[in-house]
Amino acid sequence: MAFASIYVPDFSIQAVVRTELALQQQPIALVDGCPPLEKVVAVNQAAARAGLGLGMTKSQVQQFIPIAIRLRSRVQEQAAHAALLDLGWSVSPRVEDTAADSIVVDLAGLTRLFGSEETIANLLAKHASDLGLIVYVAVSSNLEAALHAARGFPGITVIPPGEESKRLGALPVQVFSPPAEIIETLERWGVRTCDALAKLPLLELSERLGQQGVQLHQWANGASLRSMILAEPKLCFEEEMALEYAVEELEPLTFLLGRLLDQLCARLSARSLSACAIHLLFELDASCDNESSPPQTPPGRLDETKTYEKLLTLPVPMCDSKMLLKLLRLHLQSDPPSAPIVHIFLAADPAPPRVMQEGLFLPSAPDPEKLELTIARLANVVGNSHVGSPRLIDSHRPDAFQMCRFMPPRDAPRIWQKSTGVLGKCGPVTAFRVFRPSPRAKVTLREGRPVHISFSTMHGEVTAASGPWSTSGEWWREDAWHREEWDVEINRLSVSSTNAIEKSPSAGPPKGVYRIYYDLMRKAWFVAGMYD
Repeated sequence: MAFASIYVPDFSIQAVVRTELALQQQPIALVDGCPPLEKVVAVNQAAARAGLGLGMTKSQVQQFIPIAIRLRSRVQEQAAHAALLDLGWSVSPRVEDTAADSIVVDLAGLTRLFGSEETIANLLAKHASDLGLIVYVAVSSNLEAALHAARGFPGITVIPPGEESKRLGALPVQVFSPPAEIIETLERWGVRTCDALAKLPLLELSERLGQQGVQLHQWANGASLRSMILAEPKLCFEEEMALEYAVEELEPLTFLLGRLLDQLCARLSARSLSACAIHLLFELDASCDNESSPPQTPPGRLDETKTYEKLLTLPVPMCDSKMLLKLLRLHLQSDPPSAPIVHIFLAADPAPPRVMQEGLFLPSAPDPEKLELTIARLANVVGNSHVGSPRLIDSHRPDAFQMCRFMPPRDAPRIWQKSTGVLGKCGPVTAFRVFRPSPRAKVTLREGRPVHISFSTMHGEVTAASGPWSTSGEWWREDAWHREEWDVEINRLSVSSTNAIEKSPSAGPPKGVYRIYYDLMRKAWFVAGMYD
């Protein structure tokens, strides 16, 4: 049995830098506290080489060479820790949540899937890089040895069984994070490395340092044994970013959203999941107000702050950050926030990836992701209420429908047409084509029945008629209706440009069945549509 310990050095800094990758090679200092008493709580190696130290004030830091100063973000630290757990669960179901910057992964049985232990360690480091984290990985059959080796050795470390004490011997005793008084005592004794600590007599060490000394001695010898404390997997994918300056334009906002979506999709991919919905929440600058589009404040979150909320529901689960960014951009173009943005929150609803088996004899359907992007672009031009799939309303009003979101059918019933030798959809033989708006018509009646009709560019004799059917309703509304409907068969003739009536073989069959109605409210005839 082997364990892999994953350690994130400079965790607080990496939690901020993972959304600003351009800062990875620059000196950076994190400050925390209330202005003007902000003090440095973390620096990276480049900043330490420049002379920065913990406890400096923000004004002192600004006197150094150009150094990136960022506020410590605990929400980003939580997101980075969640990404670290996703990294462990991407290869093994047995993961220990050791600390904010460390996890332990049980590698039992994984060598058959991924190869050697060193290969697994390199795979973990690569996946961590995709999540925006630089990690140290150590593999050992002893859990505590792997934990301390990851904190002490950079890069990838593989400790063979039985060599724990030898490999840990060169590390300083500070790798065990003992209390300050114990470090001072060991320093007075001249004990600075794990090898020197392991050579001390255990009985005398316990008499002077107590149980903590015994534990340190066991760690230095690589002899401490304990069981893993398994973490419970959580399907929570959230990313946040607090902005130093308010963002007003769409272009810089798109750049920031792209970073967060990249991290969100990387975490979903690590868990072999996709997103079925994206939740977007902006905290807006309260000093700016636009009464034309008041913001919404969801209960229980940011109650005293102006917020902007958007829910992007996807037709199929997606994990393409570029596609999701395009969809979010189109939605923000059609419905922009009412004020500059100072905080961004993104969350994804996880779902299993879409698996689709195409048939050999079925025509290829459009890609749902590209179709959704096309629909979003159309909605951005003509409005959301004009794009979608029409659905009938449970009403007696003629032609009552509403526009709903278009969802392509997954399994449409099909039949084999023997005459053509192709596959076709099952459905009714006759369909009714509605004319919108209904064109006005001139109808000649004889004994109360229509015998002749002309409308638009159509002119013809009625060879058969069925009706009338009287319909009316909603008399209390301004748009009440009262009509008498007829189904008529017309020997179709078209009106040419010279107003000479001639038969039109190119217009279709010589006869057609139409539905006409007489509107008693407007005292006029109209054509509702035709039967195909």
